[in-house]
Amino acid sequence: MRILVLGGTGEARALAAALVADGMDVISSLAGRVQQPRRPEGSVRIGGFGGVDGLAAFLRDDDITAVVDATHPFAATITRNAAIGAEQVGVPRLVLRRPGWDIQSSWQVVADMPAAARAVRTWSGESVFLTTGRRDLAVFADDDRHRFLVRTVDPPEGPVPPQTTLLLDRGPYTLDGERALLREYGVGLLVTKNSGGSMTAAKLQAARELSVLVVMVQRPPLPEGSEVVATVADALAWIIRSGSGAG
Repeated sequence: MRILVLGGTGEARALAAALVADGMDVISSLAGRVQQPRRPEGSVRIGGFGGVDGLAAFLRDDDITAVVDATHPFAATITRNAAIGAEQVGVPRLVLRRPGWDIQSSWQVVADMPAAARAVRTWSGESVFLTTGRRDLAVFADDDRHRFLVRTVDPPEGPVPPQTTLLLDRGPYTLDGERALLREYGVGLLVTKNSGGSMTAAKLQAARELSVLVVMVQRPPLPEGSEVVATVADALAWIIRSGSGAG
């Protein structure tokens, strides 16, 4: 039995470790967008598959018996490709997703990154904290009125706003640290994605305590028919039920 874990998240690493501990054959796939990724236990491949056809060919050629999509909640392209590719080959597929943060009435909730950029442009304040990742900064690049504090793991590759202060850092983050950061840069507006989890949640509490406004980008919808679990334990149970890891 061979399990393909589409990874890059803490949940993916925890699942890979559990599968290895149970003696299962697991391959973790990382997109390769982070320069120094945290490598999971077991076999690891880095890089894309080449779209749906490439992923389907990999599932066939490597005798994959189940796919667990444990990618970031905003990795919509690979999630879509996994759904189509697994269906084409007839391999069972599960989505492992941490729950999103509970929506607060004080947040401005938007559907996507362009909507977030429009919300920022209409804001009358000055200092904006962007924690949306390095790949989504281009939509803010024509905003020359606001000052942006941008926190990413790796440096951005595309255009950024003219008034940008770049902070390279990786979570988890502490409440004290987030409070200090918001105060130091005089942040009045936080823009983030509804990634969920505890590693980056401290910024939301700090924003609430300091009366910082929040623009929250909602997750993209999952492919129709996706089976979803929220914990590694539930993912392991699904693998056993599907017959992929039994014995």
